[in-house]
Amino acid sequence: MADNKSKRGGADRRQVAGGEGYEVNYFARKHGISKQQAEDLIKRVGNDRDKLNAAAEKLKK
Repeated sequence: MADNKSKRGGADRRQVAGGEGYEVNYFARKHGISKQQAEDLIKRVGNDRDKLNAAAEKLKK
């Protein structure tokens, strides 16, 4: 599902658009994980940014 660029605001920033490569790349770089690890987290946890951030932190430990 593509990220709807016309919908901007708080709700859009609370989610990571797993189908958008640039968002997955940014998330992976931010947490120092591979793109594949980021994609796997998104599939496993969902696209809620707070939950993904917590899962990525646990992954690094």
